[in-house]
Amino acid sequence: MPEGHTLHRLAADLSLAFGGQVVRVGSPQGRFAESAAQVDGQVLEGAEAWGKHVFIEFPADRFIHVHLGLYGKFLIGRGEAPAPVGQVRLRIIGPPMLRQARDGAGSEAGAYADLRGATTCALITAGQRDAVIARLGPDPLRPDADPDRAWARISRSRTPIGGLLMNQEVLAGVGNVYRAELLFRHRIDPMRPGNTLQRKQWTAMWADLVELMHQGVADNRIDTVRPEHTPEAMGRPPRVDDHGGEVYVYRRTGQPCHVCGKAVRTAELQGRNLFWCPGCQRPYRQRTAVVQ
Repeated sequence: MPEGHTLHRLAADLSLAFGGQVVRVGSPQGRFAESAAQVDGQVLEGAEAWGKHVFIEFPADRFIHVHLGLYGKFLIGRGEAPAPVGQVRLRIIGPPMLRQARDGAGSEAGAYADLRGATTCALITAGQRDAVIARLGPDPLRPDADPDRAWARISRSRTPIGGLLMNQEVLAGVGNVYRAELLFRHRIDPMRPGNTLQRKQWTAMWADLVELMHQGVADNRIDTVRPEHTPEAMGRPPRVDDHGGEVYVYRRTGQPCHVCGKAVRTAELQGRNLFWCPGCQRPYRQRTAVVQ
């Protein structure tokens, strides 16, 4: 499932390609046709992301709400939109762009965007959008995010911190990669109960997460290793898989930790694979008071 940085990058790209323009909106697949007709020929005012949700704004407080889920793809192309291939639930087409040719002014196709396989694609009101946002925890990529809201939930919960970080009602936009890598970078046992974390630990984790996710937006991929652990610094081969970025533990089961050399482990937590290093992230042992 795409993580928050991907959705923020998508929202920015949609705004850049179509913002302020009159667009054609359709549903080649047909499932979104009735809703698409209501905003077809309207100005696409912009798009923004909250966690793993994208809201595409149109006049009169109408929004196309998109949640990609596990299999959704939202691809933006340049030039003339080709014939739809596969199950294109939503297609947005921008107006032609003027160009200057030797023989005078002409025009060419602008941009188009196709959405396939999304969990959610719905036309909603501003009130409905606000209700979705109200259920979400703070998003590290938003300037208005309040980390104290997440801390209030974490500090009261006995749920493992590895589970809390993936709970979108606690923290919006964090997925399996950022969860695993953040815990490794702060040497925290993923099974440690949230309410045993110290406030200063959470403050450091939040600041790190904000920096990592903003870098993810800029690079359009997740890189979490520190300079001293890059392939160049360590003389090791670069990571080669569909993830692409350099990481410490995510999907590195059985491989040696870049820091301590112990084999990375994996286990299932709340239905998702969890990755950690048993050497760098030692099991948490809660101290018990001695009764005199």
